[in-house]
Amino acid sequence: MMIDIKNLKKSFGNKTVLKDIDLLVKDGEIFGFLGPNGAGKTTTIKMIVGLLIPDGGTIEVQGINVVDEPLEAKKRISYVPDNPDIYEQMTGIQYLNFLSDVYGVSVDERKSRIDKLAELFSMSDDLRGFISSYSHGMKQKIVLIGALVTEPEVLILDEPMVGLDPKSAFKLKEIMREMADKGRTVFFSTHVMEVAEKLCDRIAIINKGEIIEVGTLEEIRDRLGDDGSLEKVFLELTGELDA
Repeated sequence: MMIDIKNLKKSFGNKTVLKDIDLLVKDGEIFGFLGPNGAGKTTTIKMIVGLLIPDGGTIEVQGINVVDEPLEAKKRISYVPDNPDIYEQMTGIQYLNFLSDVYGVSVDERKSRIDKLAELFSMSDDLRGFISSYSHGMKQKIVLIGALVTEPEVLILDEPMVGLDPKSAFKLKEIMREMADKGRTVFFSTHVMEVAEKLCDRIAIINKGEIIEVGTLEEIRDRLGDDGSLEKVFLELTGELDA
């Protein structure tokens, strides 16, 4: 398995955020991580990428424990956070070269990849500008390009469509599918149920720090005896749909 999470726990003070989370994410799939605000999605993602330390349980990426061997795990992961807080004193191209250096992408490879991705996301004319001058959407796109330029084995995205224009969102979904088709893994959280329904091979629904469903949409529908949309299934499972 590409991502293997067992008995994951996390609290902040007296507040328990995650309660014994178990998840297996396979090679070559787009895996959607869904839940209401405050359900524990971002906390889980931050522990997978090594930004938070679990209180209990284990996380392995390609068999590597992210706490015991953080650098080895991070070499395999690219991460797009829910808010593009990045080095605003850099230009776009400086930021992309910095990430390429960190991940050991050769000069020739990075140039070709950056050129292609910048064109895809309509950023070719903006790479020499300072990130501080970028709009929110442009910052989101430069973070995405930075994550993709390393051609990671595992791409982890937290609400990646927020702030993207329709063309860029469409291109990103195409790239996610292409990555999965090549045997890589895409793990992403989203509030946009239509995107998850169309794009994901499997989904997990988290509510109040607990995983309440995992599977394909068809499997979840069968278990619930409900042939409705993912949005309807999600609202029923999380108790947000009036009976």
